[in-house]
Amino acid sequence: MLRGLGLSIAALVFGAAAFFGLSGSWPLHRLPAPPADSTTAAPPPDNFTETIDTLQRGETLSDLFARNKVDGIDFQRLNPTLALNPRRLRPGLVFSFRQTTGDSAPSRIVVRTTPEQRVIFRRISNGWNAEAEPIRWRGQDVRIEGAINNSLYEALDAGVSDDQLDSNNRQRLAWDLADVYAWEIDFTRDIRPGDRFQVVFERLISEDGEARFGRVLASDLTISGKSLTAIRFSPSTSRSAVYFDADGGSLRRAFLRAPVEFRRISSNFAYRRYHPVLGRTRRHEGTDYAARPGTPVLAAGDGVVLRAGWAGGYGNLVELRHLNGITTRYGHLRGFGRKIQRGSRVEQGQIIGYVGSTGLASGPHLHYEFRMNGVAKDSRRVKIGGGAPVAKADRAAFEQERDRLVLLLRDSSSAVAQSSSTARRSAETPNRWLP
Repeated sequence: MLRGLGLSIAALVFGAAAFFGLSGSWPLHRLPAPPADSTTAAPPPDNFTETIDTLQRGETLSDLFARNKVDGIDFQRLNPTLALNPRRLRPGLVFSFRQTTGDSAPSRIVVRTTPEQRVIFRRISNGWNAEAEPIRWRGQDVRIEGAINNSLYEALDAGVSDDQLDSNNRQRLAWDLADVYAWEIDFTRDIRPGDRFQVVFERLISEDGEARFGRVLASDLTISGKSLTAIRFSPSTSRSAVYFDADGGSLRRAFLRAPVEFRRISSNFAYRRYHPVLGRTRRHEGTDYAARPGTPVLAAGDGVVLRAGWAGGYGNLVELRHLNGITTRYGHLRGFGRKIQRGSRVEQGQIIGYVGSTGLASGPHLHYEFRMNGVAKDSRRVKIGGGAPVAKADRAAFEQERDRLVLLLRDSSSAVAQSSSTARRSAETPNRWLP
């Protein structure tokens, strides 16, 4: 009898253990796992090896895959959404090849094709399967402020730590902020020592912990005692965001202040100037922007191409016709933008050519002319029309967003990530000029 009772109790105990184990609910808290004993055996090694390889200049995907014992992939038939067009891949693309221990070839390949996507190849019974996997990024508002003692880039470079953004992304921040004020500020001549900046920008953090610059959300520059506020806002009638001042006026103008990135003025508009190639004095009807060969040249405003070709002393020239009798000329180009030809329409900011030194030029630069009814004007002094202000229908939404962003700009305690380092970095940037 006692033996039967013991068996019944044992059965009850095991039954209860099975119930709680399967349900995941235990009547008592689990004890924490004991600390690892240094004398215990090490865990078994992974059953695969991973090889990292890089696409070299001049080689094809087939070359790279063959080097890693991979065949049977028809790259020409890959889905275009994978962004793996063999003809457009850039050198330096990094591939990870995973090979199971005991196999003669990899069974899984991973490559990061864009910041937002990785492509994964998996070996299957009859070949390979490829699919795109999105990479999640989350936004984080970052506030910075400081003095501008020499250039905007130097100021931002000192105000943003390496932990927040790396050097390349700090340059992107500088360029984007310069673009926000492209119609208001000429960064080659308007900056004075003691000017100040306040900026709220979006920093993107990936699921892998990477950080990159997103976009400028709001900023306030104090230039020569004048405060210039910019608020990023998406009107209901626009497909993209626009920057407005605090009152809702558009910061966009009909023409860019300067139509070339990496700007440095090498020669101003002048009625008399010594020409370094001709060796004599004559009228200079434009502004020369020295820049590296190949730097993109942008259309200063919306317009139509009047001509794109060789034009004597101008070298390769693009001339655009705009509204109200205005034309612009872009000379000494090394080459022309895609589909830039007589009669084609262009939008403000579109690439129409590349800096060169063709024609009567002593070095690489853009010669830019601004003409009104055929008469050359100083493009940096002429008054140009503005963009549309915030519409009445969007006014309430704009004011709500403006108030939120202005609060972030003004209140240093609201910063999500403030730079802990104020040490000034060296801002020397060889072979290019930054705003």
